[in-house]
Amino acid sequence: METAYLGIGSNMGERENNCLKAIHMLEDMGIKVTTISSMYETKAWGVEGQPDFINMCVGVEISLPPRKLLHIIKDIERQIGRVETYRWGPRVVDIDILLYGMLVINELDLIIPHPYMLERDFVLKPLIEIAPNALYPVVQKSIINIIKSRY
Repeated sequence: METAYLGIGSNMGERENNCLKAIHMLEDMGIKVTTISSMYETKAWGVEGQPDFINMCVGVEISLPPRKLLHIIKDIERQIGRVETYRWGPRVVDIDILLYGMLVINELDLIIPHPYMLERDFVLKPLIEIAPNALYPVVQKSIINIIKSRY
């Protein structure tokens, strides 16, 4: 089993319920959710002029390979109602793989750790809440120590 961390966000419809539905669907797919952060309301990142997001993070215990997890979360997004539009546009739900153990993957459609996670407070705040000592494998430092070194 491996520990992974996922970011979940929504800025369309019933935002909180969309995030909670994603968590329940992960569990229904046999993914053990071990920790759930609080929900945070944040401004959109990347493209302005859209509704605010509800964001959160979850920790999961998983034995599936990362690509299989990616397929599951993309399927969950579609089932909840996500329609692909434009990059960083509004969405019913967005689920990102932030960390997957100590894996570093850099493929066209799968990058772990998530390439923008250290730039996004809406990811870091909930992640620090549930896993301050999670290691960022690229630099072998904990998330909390990376953040502390910025200030």
